[in-house]
Amino acid sequence: MRLNDIELWEYIREDLPYLDLTTHMLALPKRQVTLSISTREDIICACSEEAVRIAELLGCEVLSFAPSTTRLMKGEVLLTFSGAHEAVHEAWRVSQILLEYACGMATNAAKMLQTAKSANPKIQIFTTRKSHPFAKRFSIRALLCGGVLPHRLGLSESILIFPQHRALYENAAAFREAIVQLKSHCTEKKLVIESHSFEDAKEMLSLGANVLQIDKCDVQTLEEIVNYKILHYPNAAIIAAGGINMQNAAAFAQTGIDAIVTSALYQSPMADLTSTLEHR
Repeated sequence: MRLNDIELWEYIREDLPYLDLTTHMLALPKRQVTLSISTREDIICACSEEAVRIAELLGCEVLSFAPSTTRLMKGEVLLTFSGAHEAVHEAWRVSQILLEYACGMATNAAKMLQTAKSANPKIQIFTTRKSHPFAKRFSIRALLCGGVLPHRLGLSESILIFPQHRALYENAAAFREAIVQLKSHCTEKKLVIESHSFEDAKEMLSLGANVLQIDKCDVQTLEEIVNYKILHYPNAAIIAAGGINMQNAAAFAQTGIDAIVTSALYQSPMADLTSTLEHR
């Protein structure tokens, strides 16, 4: 899911609507230069193909780059390109910021996944649909490079019943009947229901939920739900959501759940990148 040229031009024009005023006003002598962007920490590379394309769109020649998902050690180079100094300065500013955000998210995602798998080798980490507005495609692209998957890309492709839906039914019997009808109409979709307690989780499993999303639940209760599921509904899956981050991911994973759902990765710190410029 690479970002296309239209999207990249929109991004470029946000930061460079007319010209690089600093470079223009300095009136520097015409020079051919080479710029390299490197990392000051160990990272997972993400969106480097987009950074390459930005450099090309702005008239530079790309000499080398590390493909997305590459693990880079401190001091290694992500991207090197050359061209007229005006073009290189434009491409440098725009591409490095993109890489700092993308590599930051990918690196944090990989760390969180490794932390969770150290406690539960079979667990998966999914990201919520709560990405920053107008940044979903970029965020998902970066996080995929870190090894995690999207939980829901939007409201249109999956069924997830929240308590706010359930509250509209007259009583439990009416909700139960609605679930029977829903399952008969959506044979190719999994039925996911959000739950918050052990007793409610038991009830939702009895209704035929394929997946239970347990929201903001303590690890002890979550473990009880997992054990009950294994005993009575082994084909169902349990995922945990709400307040899960790098610090507590291992504790939640240890309960035996199938997946963690988190929004925390969207707030990942930027990667610590630097650049060097040489002229000839």
